[in-house]
Amino acid sequence: MVVLRAKCVVVGNSTVGKSALTQIFHSDGSHFPKAYSMTIGVELCVKTVNIPDTNDSVELFLYDSAGKETFSDYVQEFWDQPSVAIAVFDVTNAESFKSCNKWLERVKAAANQDIPAVLVGNKIDLEGRRNVGSNTAEEYAAKKDIQYFECSAKEQKNVEAPFYYIANEFYHLYQSKLEIMKSLAE
Repeated sequence: MVVLRAKCVVVGNSTVGKSALTQIFHSDGSHFPKAYSMTIGVELCVKTVNIPDTNDSVELFLYDSAGKETFSDYVQEFWDQPSVAIAVFDVTNAESFKSCNKWLERVKAAANQDIPAVLVGNKIDLEGRRNVGSNTAEEYAAKKDIQYFECSAKEQKNVEAPFYYIANEFYHLYQSKLEIMKSLAE
């Protein structure tokens, strides 16, 4: 049995729902923050994800980062060598979608390499106010060679999928590096 630890930074503009997504995933859906309080700095929680068809797991250390530019320098101090990233935007806010590129570039700079990442469109429960279409987000994600997920933290729809996906990606990346090391040792 292998337990891997992955530093997962959750990034995006303020009010896109990063904290709600993280808290719902962390609490297995039992906690939705009813009163919004802006994240100042970084909030950390840990959740273990079991890898299917193995006895192995990945402990995701979730760094829920403040989205306000005012805190960006402070927040990035916590991003030293992230393993994986989740970039979140609000499907009703086109500016938050455009900012995902900036967030992903910052994470890549902090990692000093390409790392597994996903793009998450949140607040799909507000379909009537939607400003960013699924196709637009999927095309952007494809250009970045990352996966795209849509969810609703409020309605707890598809919240776990991006986290499970990123944990599995990290695990498979670890396994492929392990195979390379074994082949070099032979």
